[in-house]
Amino acid sequence: MNAPPPPQGPVPAGDDAVQPRAASALVVRGNLQGDLFRLGVVPCAAVALALTGWFTHNRLQTLEAQFDAEGEAVARQVAAMSDLSLYAGDVPALQNVANAALRGGQVMRVEISNSAGVYVTAGPKTESLAQLRMFTSPVTLREASRASAFAPAGSTAAGDTPIGLVQTFRDTTAYARERSRSLMAGIGIALVALLAAWASVRHMARTVARPLRRVSRTVAALEAGHFDMRCEVVEGGTRGSHELAVLAHDIDRLAERLQHNRQVSEERVREATAVALQRMAEAEQAALSRARFLAAASHDLRQPLHAMGLFIDGLLPTASAAQRPAVLRLQESTEFMGVLLDDLLEISRLDAQVLTPTITRISLAALFDQLDAQHAAAAIEARVRLRWSDRGLAVRTDSAMLQRIVNNLVANALRHAPEGGTVLVAARRIASGVRIEVRDNGVGIAPIHQGRIFEEFYQVANTERDRRRGFGLGLAICARIATLLGTRITVRSALQAGSTFAFTLPAARAADVVLPEPAPVAPAPLAGLRCLVVDDDPAILDGSRALLEQWGCEVECVATGAEAIARMGTGDIHFDAVLCDLQLAGDGDGVDVIEAAKRLQPDALAVLVSGATGPEVLQRLRHGGVMLLTKPVPPAKLRALLTTRRHAHAA
Repeated sequence: MNAPPPPQGPVPAGDDAVQPRAASALVVRGNLQGDLFRLGVVPCAAVALALTGWFTHNRLQTLEAQFDAEGEAVARQVAAMSDLSLYAGDVPALQNVANAALRGGQVMRVEISNSAGVYVTAGPKTESLAQLRMFTSPVTLREASRASAFAPAGSTAAGDTPIGLVQTFRDTTAYARERSRSLMAGIGIALVALLAAWASVRHMARTVARPLRRVSRTVAALEAGHFDMRCEVVEGGTRGSHELAVLAHDIDRLAERLQHNRQVSEERVREATAVALQRMAEAEQAALSRARFLAAASHDLRQPLHAMGLFIDGLLPTASAAQRPAVLRLQESTEFMGVLLDDLLEISRLDAQVLTPTITRISLAALFDQLDAQHAAAAIEARVRLRWSDRGLAVRTDSAMLQRIVNNLVANALRHAPEGGTVLVAARRIASGVRIEVRDNGVGIAPIHQGRIFEEFYQVANTERDRRRGFGLGLAICARIATLLGTRITVRSALQAGSTFAFTLPAARAADVVLPEPAPVAPAPLAGLRCLVVDDDPAILDGSRALLEQWGCEVECVATGAEAIARMGTGDIHFDAVLCDLQLAGDGDGVDVIEAAKRLQPDALAVLVSGATGPEVLQRLRHGGVMLLTKPVPPAKLRALLTTRRHAHAA
């Protein structure tokens, strides 16, 4: 394992200079018990082997010296006892001396000889000399033996000159056996010493390792969040404090502190969670209250507004020149109120999550051409250059929702761009898809407002609430639609530096885009179209009758669902369209009428007209597959729907 290289470059001055340097990695192998075992046994083994070797060596040297000393002593003794007999040539006396030496048992064989041919032996002669060791000693005449009167003929007294030689032979078998016993005793002592050292060190290693393992398990448990874990190391003895016991007690105190802090933190989290849940409940209640309020207000306002629109459209063709401006103003006010209610309905539908995107491949060139046709006149009127840059890109998303987002962003940019300014709608490819941006060089948005522009009814430069400048719901709707499409609208702006709104969509290949079919031919007129109108409001019935008859339709109006179902069930009348209110008088339900129309008049266009826009209602209608027109219904929208139906029948 290689240690990481130290950091390069000079150490910065100041506070950074006191930071510790990068140290080399410490390689740790084995475990503590093994380390303690090696630390204790290896020195003991080395000392035991050294001492045993030294003592054994001395013992063997002593045995060797003793063996040699005994052999040499016997040889000298025989030589001292043989001098006169050898000098005199007394062979029997020499034989007695040799035999006497054998009887001592220290040697196995004795040989006495001289240069004059005297040769005396005693003891068996063995052919194996490997087990024998020979000791020699010269025979010299003692001082008292030098009298020439006793010397035989031809002998001389040469003083210290040897007159012969004594050789003794000792058997080394007993010596080798004693030597082996000494070696075995030394090895046994060494093994006993090693075994005692191993047992002692093993006991000490366990004594040290067990508390450390307990401390390690406690630290691991604390790291895992089990703060009730303790070391439980009990100190034995009364002399001072053991370091391991002190470490264990410190870990236990740390665990107690962590457990206390955890309890305090959990209590604070429970309190914060309770407060958050309470606030969430309050927010949900407020949202439900707002939804109910919007639904009720939308329904209550749409009813008279719908009737008002019907009457105004019926009066407009027959109004005199003096009445026409007032009628047009009434129509404009009705349209503004209708736009506001439509925006509220859109927000309710998005909050109720009843809209499901239809993902298709969309060519940005075709989309930008449609939007350019819608905004070109407004750009010319505002004297603003409107530029489009699609770069031949395509995206995967819902066409209508994407058009709604870009349409609103472009309208806002044209509204806030200065005269002579430029609004650029550009698309460019990035790593995560296709980024669509709408830029303007207007007055910009201050940072304090950028976080709130996507809130409902929040407008930066419309404090007087001029309805001709919108209601502050467009960006809120766009933000919700973007969330539904899996993206988010971002804004980058600064005062006097313009604004850029952008969002990212998945990319698609332009070659895979299916071009839209050409627009159908103009629908046939509505003359003779039989319509059944069901509503419990007499004003709406009168207005609907007048408007539909003005278009050439044959109209029949009823006030209750039972009448409508009975009228459709006669079998003698065929209706082309059934327009029914959702909430009828009493317990009447328009959905029942629509379902009866689908069953009794399967060829009729069954449309539910309602001012109720609550999430529950929208989800119910969505699950039932009911076509819905929200009040107030623009006459042009109703006429387009009916003419499309007539054209379908004609085809």
